[in-house]
This record gives sequence, C-alpha cells and structure tokens, in this order.
Amino acid sequence: MTRRLFVANIVVVALSVLLDQLVKAIVVATMPLGSAIELLPFLALYHARNTGIAFSMFAGLGDIGLSLLAAAVLAVVLYLWWKTPAERRLTHFGLAVIVGGAIGNLIDRVRLGYVVDYVYFHTPAFDFAVFNLADACITVGAIIILLDEFILARTGASGRERAGSDAD
Repeated sequence: MTRRLFVANIVVVALSVLLDQLVKAIVVATMPLGSAIELLPFLALYHARNTGIAFSMFAGLGDIGLSLLAAAVLAVVLYLWWKTPAERRLTHFGLAVIVGGAIGNLIDRVRLGYVVDYVYFHTPAFDFAVFNLADACITVGAIIILLDEFILARTGASGRERAGSDAD
C-alpha cells in the first residue's frame, strides 16, 4: 500500500468513526431511550440499545464475548485490507469504510456495553431493524467491495484495470 493510499484510508476510517460517534452522542443527549421522531412515513429516529451484533444476534454472549468477537472480525478485515493490492482503490475505500464502522460500534460496545442505534425504517406491514451509521458504513463498504470485485473488475472499470491502462 502506498503512503498516499494509506493516509487516504486512515482519513476515511477517522471520518467514519467521528461521524458515527458524533451522531450517537447527539441521539443520547437529546432523545430519551425508546423515544421516536418520525421523519417520513417510513423513517424515524428511534433511540435504541443493541446488546447483540447485527439484528441483535449473539446478544447472549455478553459484553466481553461480543467485544472479543468484534475485535476478531476487525482483525480479519484489517488483514484482508493489508493484503489487497494498492491498485484496487475502490476495494480499499470499501474496507476503510467497513473498518470505520466496526471501530465505531466497538467503541460503544467497550465503553457502554451495548451499541446505540437510531435509524428505524418501517411500514405498516414491515418493521426493519433499528441500526446506526456504523452499521450503514459496514453494509455500504461490503457492497462497494462486491461491486468492485464482481462487476467493475470484470468490465475493466476498476482501479486495477485503469492503473494498468494508465501505464501504457
């Protein structure tokens, strides 16, 4: 990984963590637990605590178990990030966003024993899980990586092919 790419990735991670923690602090400071603010007919801010991981899975593992599990997953993602070739810039961006989201939720887990969630999509017939910006970062980062790996790399639009054609 080049120095410039490393610095750009660190900035993406830092911004993801900072924005995540800032929004969570605002929600905790201004909304009582369990309160909701309807923004649209299908979207609300809803102050919730998630004692599990995504969709409250593994809630029974406890704070230490979940923190260790999250740290292990983060270590694997960091290893994959380190092994990703520098020319795969879009994948690097996706991994940086994932790492930022994972760190944001890990901070909550270690500091509070739960993760603060606040985005609530719902319809009269369907309730989606309450989530936060860190969760969104993890999901969007994974989509970016899949897009780069399975679509852009095959069509020649990824950073890998561009870097090769720039050298010609």
